[in-house]
Amino acid sequence: MSEDVLERIYQESLEERIIFYLAEKEKISLEKAMNIYYSSKLANRIHQGEYGIQYLDYKVLVQILCETEPDLVRKV
Repeated sequence: MSEDVLERIYQESLEERIIFYLAEKEKISLEKAMNIYYSSKLANRIHQGEYGIQYLDYKVLVQILCETEPDLVRKV
């Protein structure tokens, strides 16, 4: 497997963990958690690989999402 394929697999797994944890933490459906995540700036930063943010723990990333984009999370 190439490095790009491994990175993509890692990123997909990370996104899945973020969405599941966000749903659990905020007591919302997976669909709502998915909508929040994919409409967030954080999702874009992870896709871009900004500052190596994609290597942080998924729980830390959910905390960052809730703290930096509270309006997005509270909309649900």
